[in-house]
Amino acid sequence: MTLHRRDFLKHLAQASAAAVALPVFANPLATSSPQKKMFFEISLAEWSLHKAIFGGKMTNLDFPAKAKKDFGIGIVEYVNTCFRSETKDFRENGKDTAYLKELLMRCKNNGVKNHLIMCDAEGNLGDLDDAKRKQAVENHYKWVEAAKFLGCVTIRVNAAGQGTADEVAKAATDGLGRLSEFAAKSKINVIVENHGSYSSNGQWLAGVMKAVNMKNCGTLPDFGNFCMKRNANGCEESYDRYQGTQELMPFAKGVSAKTNDFDENGNEKVMDYMRLMKIVKDAGFKGYVGIEYEGNNISED
Repeated sequence: MTLHRRDFLKHLAQASAAAVALPVFANPLATSSPQKKMFFEISLAEWSLHKAIFGGKMTNLDFPAKAKKDFGIGIVEYVNTCFRSETKDFRENGKDTAYLKELLMRCKNNGVKNHLIMCDAEGNLGDLDDAKRKQAVENHYKWVEAAKFLGCVTIRVNAAGQGTADEVAKAATDGLGRLSEFAAKSKINVIVENHGSYSSNGQWLAGVMKAVNMKNCGTLPDFGNFCMKRNANGCEESYDRYQGTQELMPFAKGVSAKTNDFDENGNEKVMDYMRLMKIVKDAGFKGYVGIEYEGNNISED
């Protein structure tokens, strides 16, 4: 027994020494020292749990505590439609201060930091109709104010619209510019996700960012949202995810780490995550990478 124990300790010491001697550049995501933190921090996107929320198994108010207690993640990203599923005032005007106070208290009680609010169903910021585009801009004001109240620094919006690529780009530049100007007063960022149609074309969205040219307007590259055209059978036309991510990273104020399905080793089946995260690192990004699970083969948890 003693001999076996000594042999075990000897081999353990040798293995430890060998591990320390390994070059850190073997992992393209490694920092200069194995003891240092990675270049990014992990946040949790609420959409990862949207089935549980819309299925009545939990609420938006439960999200911060669940993120921390169940998954050990202390930074969260909200989705506005999850607010609107449970409070009438947010559905109507977004001025439910009591609700926001309750949510903020739960965050503080659990040591959770609020990062951003993803905003959908508030109109198209790239609408060619001036009046509709103006209304869409104003519909987002309440979410800028809610983000500020909760201590978030960002809201995520959509640059959608119907028309030619040039027409929608021009309209989206106007809509994003107006909203970013309003949000700047509260020191809130307005960022656009590649979220279908023209916005899933990295070159197109990068062009819109250059046209807006405001410090608080940027992108939220989503690894999985590069489908530009869908049909009944799924994605009909897609943009190269690696090229798109690279084109959007210079403007990124966050990263959405979409996943759908995994192999037996825990790797995303369709996306090369090492390659994607190397693109993120090479862009000089230092911020939050949000987990956003959207699969069906395993439970959200």
